[in-house]
This record gives sequence, structure tokens and C-alpha cells, in this order.
Amino acid sequence: MLGSLTITDLLMLIVAILVSLTIHEMMHAYIGFKLGDDTAAQEGRISLNPLAHIDPFMTVLLPIITIVAFGTPILAAKPVPFNPDRVKWDEFGAALIALAGPLSNLVLAIISVIAARFVVGDTLIYNFLTVFFSLNVALFVFNLIPIPPLDGSRVLYAFAPDSLREIMAKIEPYGLFVVFGLVMLGLGSLLHFWIDWVQQFLLTTF
Repeated sequence: MLGSLTITDLLMLIVAILVSLTIHEMMHAYIGFKLGDDTAAQEGRISLNPLAHIDPFMTVLLPIITIVAFGTPILAAKPVPFNPDRVKWDEFGAALIALAGPLSNLVLAIISVIAARFVVGDTLIYNFLTVFFSLNVALFVFNLIPIPPLDGSRVLYAFAPDSLREIMAKIEPYGLFVVFGLVMLGLGSLLHFWIDWVQQFLLTTF
């Protein structure tokens, strides 16, 4: 449980979460802006300031608790607003905005595993890069789950028939509770499988 983590572990985890989530959310806003919608930009969301994106409980405390309990981060930042009427390519543009977040975590994971190759010994920097790598792989995989309001659902929505879109719209207000329930019922094991697979692929490749 949380008691098994040292103060250093917690600090590294919090810093990793803040950096990873800030870039994740900023990329949502930036791609939305590049696709013609300045809604998020006007609210200051194209920013590397974590305060523009985080919610103290959902972004910091919840992922620490769920990583310890389930081995998988369940978290949420402040939603990045966008106006679908302004976005190029309609639902496909919205899907690109959604993909920008998880893909930014994949890029961060790649950068961290490459950087770790140049760090000698079991140092604080190496340990942080290990935490940062694992967290970003987990965020990449987790956010691609096609359940609203996770990013993967927006990608699925772009290609889904109307009947499935209606179901997704009904689920969205309760999406995080659905995810919690699925994790408790065994989704966590499937997530672990894919997280481990992606980690091994990146470690082997880079």
C-alpha cells in the first residue's frame, strides 16, 4: 500500500505524473488549435504550467492510490475543451485531438528509455527515468481503452456506427466508474499484459 512507498518514491511519482499529464493535456489543446479550434488556447491550455491542467485529487492522489492498488494509473486532468464545429475533418479531427495525448506519452516513454541508456549506475536520475518510463507506457495503454471519456473512445467514435455512438454517449457520464468496475473485475490483468508488452517492445527496440 501507500505505506510501502518512500518519500523519494512518492516525490518521483508526483513529478512524473505532473510532467506527463501536463504534456498530455497540452498536446490535446495544441493539436486542437492546429486543426482550427482555439477554444482550449483561449483558456490557457496550451501551456507547460501544470496548474493549467491538473485537479489535485483526480490528477495527483487518485493515480498514486490506483498504481499502488492495481498497478495501473487511473486518473484524470481537467478536460480540454474543444468545439467540434470548428475542428477540421469533423469526427476524424476530434480523433486526432484525442490521439495526441496518448501519443505524447509514448514519445515521452521512448525519450526516457533512450536517456536511461546514458545514465551509469543505480542513481536517483536512473530511478526517476524508470518511473517516468513505466508511468508513460501505462498512460499510453490506459488512455487508449475505448470507453468514454478516455481518449480511445473518441478514436472509436470516429469509426463507430450511430447505434454504438448512442451507447457511448449514454456511458460517458459514468465512464470512470465503468473503468473502475472493469479493473476490479479483471481488466487490470489485461492492462498489465499490454503494458508489459509495450514496455518490452520499447526496451528491445531502443
